[in-house]
Amino acid sequence: MKQVNPDTFHIDEVSSLEMVRMFNNEDKKVAFAVEKQLTAIAAAVDIISRAIKENGRVIYIGSGTGGKLAVADATECPPTFGVSDDTIAGIISGGSEALCGWREETEDDENLARQDLSIRKFSSRDILVGISASGNTPYVLAGIRYAKETGAQTIGICCSPEGRLNTLADLCITVDAGPEVIMGSTRLKAGTAQKMILNMLSSCAMIKLGKTYHNLMVDVRPINAKLKRRVIDIIKISTERPENEILAALDAAAGNTKEAILMLTLNIDVSQARRLLAKHEGYLKKAIKGDHNESDL
Repeated sequence: MKQVNPDTFHIDEVSSLEMVRMFNNEDKKVAFAVEKQLTAIAAAVDIISRAIKENGRVIYIGSGTGGKLAVADATECPPTFGVSDDTIAGIISGGSEALCGWREETEDDENLARQDLSIRKFSSRDILVGISASGNTPYVLAGIRYAKETGAQTIGICCSPEGRLNTLADLCITVDAGPEVIMGSTRLKAGTAQKMILNMLSSCAMIKLGKTYHNLMVDVRPINAKLKRRVIDIIKISTERPENEILAALDAAAGNTKEAILMLTLNIDVSQARRLLAKHEGYLKKAIKGDHNESDL
C-alpha cells in the first residue's frame, strides 16, 4: 500500500479517459485479490452466523474509511434483514463527527477503543471484527486486545500481510491488492476490498440464519413505498398468486412477508403459519418443505 504504483506513476500527465482507465484497471485487481481469501471469509461467515444464532452480537470497529464502511454495512442490516439495530453494529473512532467529517487523530487513541466497546457492554458471546487497511491502526488493535480479554472471538480485515492484525486476531482476512492508484490512499483499492468483504460477511451470515428465501429478502421491513412494493413482488415471485390474494394475506399477517408466503403456499391461516415458522426457527424454506403434521398446524 505504501509502494509507488508503476502503472499509475504518470497519472497526472494523461487525459481524463486514460486516467479513469487506470483507476478501472486497478479496481479489476481487487476482486481477484479478494477471491484468494474466500476460505477465510467463509470461516468468518460461520463464526458470525453462529454467534448471532446464540444471541451474540457482531461489532465492527475501524477508523477513517474502514470505520465508515463498517457503520454503512451495519446500518443496512436492520431494514434489509429485519434484525435488531444492535445485532450487527459499527463503531468508528471519533463517532458521528468522524462520519460526517474527519477525526484522523482518533485512530491513535487506544483508550478510546476500550471505552467504545465498554460502553456497548461488549462480552465474550460477541464477535469483534477489526478493520484496518495497514493492519497496524492503534485504535483497532486496542479494540481487538480488549475483545480477547473478554474471551470473545476476533476477526481482522486488512490489506497488508505485514500488519500486526494478522497475528493478533483469531482469524484475519488479508487481501493484498497491490499499491494504490495514489500512493497510500487506502480509501481506494483497500476500501473497495473492505467493502466487498463486509458485503459477504453480513449478507452470507443473514442467509445462513434464514433471512432470505432463495435469494429473496423475506425479512425486509416494508417501511417505505419502495419496500412495500418490493414485498409484494417477493411474494408474487415466491407464490405466483395474484396481487389481490397477496394483499389479503399480507393484511392478515400484519405485513409479515414470511407468514404471507406460507399462507399462500400451503393454504393455511396466519396462526398456522406462525406455528410452522416458530417450529422451524424462522427458516421459511424449511417450513415449506418440512413434514406438516396436524399438530404443527
